[in-house]
Amino acid sequence: MKKTKKLELLEHAVTKTGYKLRYEKGNFLGGDCRLRDDNIIVVNKFLPIESKIYTIARVLHKLNPADCPAEVRKIIEDSGLSTGNQLPLIENE
Repeated sequence: MKKTKKLELLEHAVTKTGYKLRYEKGNFLGGDCRLRDDNIIVVNKFLPIESKIYTIARVLHKLNPADCPAEVRKIIEDSGLSTGNQLPLIENE
């Protein structure tokens, strides 16, 4: 599966959980936060696509939504989060 398709699937899964996804610039990787009554996932927009995928997958792994599609669970597993590995796997495409 292409990296752009993975990112789209993760973005869609985030919106289904009730979180808002924002791409911002700054000196950070990203993560989830709560701003007033909104749950937000913030991702550095200048990161490479692999890092964006890993950041969103890490947050989704932490949230563990019940209605998460199988494709998204596969992306999270491929990121190494289910095995306890904290380094993203890089694919050659």
